[in-house]
Amino acid sequence: MTTPVTLPLWLFILILLFAAVTFASHFLFPSVRWFLRRRLESAVERLNSRLARPIQPFKLARRMDTVRRLIYDPEVAQAISDHAHENGIREDVAFQKAERYAREIVPGFSAFTYFGFAIRVARFLSQSLYRVRLAHANDPALEAIPHSSTVVFVMNHRSNMDYVLVTWLVAERSALAYAVGEWARVWPLRQLVRAMGGYFIRRRYNNALYRKVLARYVQMATEAGVTQAVFPEGGLSRTGGLGKPKLGLISYILEGFDPGQSRDVVFVPVALNYDRVMEDRNLIDAHLNGTRRFRFSVRPIYRYLRRQIWLRLTGRFHRYGYAAVSFGDPLSLTEFLATSHRDDAAALGDELIGRIAKVMPVTPVPLVAHALADGVTSRAALTARIEAQIAEAQRTGVTVHVPRDDTDYTVEVGLRGLMERRMVEVAGDRIEVTDPGRPIVAFYAQSVAHLLDELPSPTRPESGSAETAAT
Repeated sequence: MTTPVTLPLWLFILILLFAAVTFASHFLFPSVRWFLRRRLESAVERLNSRLARPIQPFKLARRMDTVRRLIYDPEVAQAISDHAHENGIREDVAFQKAERYAREIVPGFSAFTYFGFAIRVARFLSQSLYRVRLAHANDPALEAIPHSSTVVFVMNHRSNMDYVLVTWLVAERSALAYAVGEWARVWPLRQLVRAMGGYFIRRRYNNALYRKVLARYVQMATEAGVTQAVFPEGGLSRTGGLGKPKLGLISYILEGFDPGQSRDVVFVPVALNYDRVMEDRNLIDAHLNGTRRFRFSVRPIYRYLRRQIWLRLTGRFHRYGYAAVSFGDPLSLTEFLATSHRDDAAALGDELIGRIAKVMPVTPVPLVAHALADGVTSRAALTARIEAQIAEAQRTGVTVHVPRDDTDYTVEVGLRGLMERRMVEVAGDRIEVTDPGRPIVAFYAQSVAHLLDELPSPTRPESGSAETAAT
């Protein structure tokens, strides 16, 4: 037992290396992980004490634990069996496919990434590109939502800046979980989106198994009280106006909801509007060409960032005008089902879109664009029209952002935003929309048409007026 053993040096080093790895994996790494996890839990507790709606344990669970819970869910297991039977494959093959779907959908939320990095970047980008205004905070209604309810922010989709803007504005309330399309599956966005709690949706996976895996994840998150953000339109508005609701995620929430058994779900309408949508030309082209999607590429983003950095270095950068956000009246799913006597997702989607439309903020460029699209051709007529609309809006509750409370300055800001892009030409008192500018002007006018078309104006007499009767 005490006889010396002679070993080659390389073998002795190899044995020491294996011993060190074994010691680290069995003793050192678990201790370090335990220490770091305790520090993280302590930090999350302090963070939750400052948030209006604390981060739920479901969101903080380890990603692989959530993946396993999802793929072993009874409904998913039945969907795996049905998929295998319908496609003539073994169940273990169908199970592997379901696991691949689950791994792709389930995020890996990091509180440090979300609150330590993403919120700061979101605030910097928002304030660098726009003059951000909270047009209608609706704080009393939001604070009255019971803490036991799951909150789902339901937003119109004007720009990819929507994610950034709302993430920052609700940072004091909770951490949002977004459903993100395939466009974000590029490096380095994929890792960042997943760490922020976003989950990916692949529209090309249109089979029952994928839909069931996605539906059960959404339902599990909703049942656990995870605060979510949903775009009921499904994609960016290609016309500038509100689109019809696409009921995928909303229908999943509705299917998994059991009044009296599940925790209540409260939908909070959020309306966003911009003086300039960065993707407006692409969206207009997609609408005119009849294409439902346009290919996402990182290269234009790099070119755009390079140009913006150059403009800032040379002192020629100007922000894109105003970006405004309004919060509407919350809608309790329990109360909706009790009063409507209908449990179909279409009725719920229409109600949510209607509430978003009601609180849509009107910023200077859409306000001016609506007047120009309606045939106003002089500055005097434009100012008179907007003065009348602002007065009527204040009476009826329409949210119009009037910078400096000055109508003349509001008109100037709106015109300048279009003139800088050569969408309109001004000569003295006359204003003319250029041919390339007509689609752009119509795009921004459409975003507020549902509100402003109902307001009287000196250039468009109301039906039943004396002028109309004389005609």
